[in-house]
Amino acid sequence: MFADRAKIFIRSGKGGDGHVSFRRELYVPNGGPDGGDGGRGGDVIFEVDEGLNTLQDYRHRKKFAAKDGAPGGKRRCHGSDADDIILKVPEGTVIKEADSDKVIADMSGKNRRQIVLKGGRGGLGNQHFATATMQIPKYAQPGQPAQELWVKLELKVIADVGLIGFPNVGKSTLLSRVTNAQPKIANYHFTTLNPNLGVVDIEGAKGFVIADIPGLIEGASSGVGLGHEFLRHIERTKLMIHVVDAAGSEGRDPVDDIYKINQELRAYNPDIAERPQVIAANKTDLIYADDDDPVKRLKREFEPKGIKVFPISGATGQGMKELLYYVSEQLKGLDQGTVVFEQEYFPENELITLELPYTVEKEDDVYVVEGPKIEKMLGYTNLDSEKGFAFFQKFLKDTGILGELEAAGIEEGDTVRMYGLQFDYYKN
Repeated sequence: MFADRAKIFIRSGKGGDGHVSFRRELYVPNGGPDGGDGGRGGDVIFEVDEGLNTLQDYRHRKKFAAKDGAPGGKRRCHGSDADDIILKVPEGTVIKEADSDKVIADMSGKNRRQIVLKGGRGGLGNQHFATATMQIPKYAQPGQPAQELWVKLELKVIADVGLIGFPNVGKSTLLSRVTNAQPKIANYHFTTLNPNLGVVDIEGAKGFVIADIPGLIEGASSGVGLGHEFLRHIERTKLMIHVVDAAGSEGRDPVDDIYKINQELRAYNPDIAERPQVIAANKTDLIYADDDDPVKRLKREFEPKGIKVFPISGATGQGMKELLYYVSEQLKGLDQGTVVFEQEYFPENELITLELPYTVEKEDDVYVVEGPKIEKMLGYTNLDSEKGFAFFQKFLKDTGILGELEAAGIEEGDTVRMYGLQFDYYKN
């Protein structure tokens, strides 16, 4: 099966913790602080690989994590930065946040490389916290936490023109005749199970990329058959060639077919249904009745609505040249850039609340604050010093904990407890 979707877990690297240490040299009994800074955690980067055309690499492996930064060391030694992790994807891949379905990045057009999750900054060593009044700081800064996220990858083919229509109307035959593409062609429903791309080169006119979108059926927009597997590949096309079996060789009515397919497009995405269409009335070599010419019926029905109808034969090539020149001319008046989906989800903003989970609860007359990051910060901070306590107060303010306490109704003189430590609250 053509791999055009995947769901994976990604995690950036945590920043290395700053180090607490002091110079230990002969004849220097009270050396100053020399704790080094932690290294930067690795980023998660997505990059376009021109050699890829599916998401097969992400079908079996689901978790990808960058390395953490190394902690700082003695003698001002800086922890090493971690390597970034680079995930290669085919052009046209859209990266979405899994729960909200919002776009994080579209790896199309000029966007060939994007950092999706940034690694945490390394924490500062205690050498940075020495002052004239606090010459032996016994605390250092922890590294910034990692960011993690479940994302969906969706490959949406990049083509100027999409061939749409019911199964077995001749789309693959048309594509093979007008391009160098070599799709598998057979007289079976759902023969084409993945989009085929080809480049149309026509003399004296601008060429274009055309995609054979696998056959749709009624109910495709609701997921019937393989509807959702295919409809996403229409989203980038600027114009659609609606291929119908004008001869009705399988007992289908071509006018009815067009209305049904357009209804599926409208149900899936109304914007797509409004894009320009051209009707390719295929298999005209099989039309023998003169009294009820289906091509004339198609023209009467759709050309007053601005949809041009071209009688063609994929088998003989009849009418192909006129169709292709018309499509090329129509494309001139449309936006020439690749259809790119705008970013809707920004991990650096959305995940900030996930970095420092904590709870604020009132037990009797005491406000209890707990959370893994708070516990770790307390372990690194010397609350006995004025500098250390000021540092911890800033941490509480920056993370929103003080705001939560105030929202919970705390007043001056009330008691706050954090992992065995108790202190009275006074507003600055």
